[in-house]
Amino acid sequence: MTISHRALFFYTTLGCSLCEKAKPEIWPLLDQFKLRLQPVDIADDEELTRRFGWSIPVVGLGDLDDVLCWPFTSGELVSWLQARLA
Repeated sequence: MTISHRALFFYTTLGCSLCEKAKPEIWPLLDQFKLRLQPVDIADDEELTRRFGWSIPVVGLGDLDDVLCWPFTSGELVSWLQARLA
């Protein structure tokens, strides 16, 4: 039996250097919270570009009004995830 992992949406775009800096904060937490990283290129969606164009990288669990914007530490991400997945 396989365990289903919930998506952690990673709002990004091509060439985002800050997004590369955020990945080491995110990767170690995926297994801990049984999440899979789901990259979403904001350039493909006008609404996402409007919302997050100046904030990427941004992570979320699907609610576009409840996201965590860069800069964040792994500790801040842990707290954010615990508050939503507990």
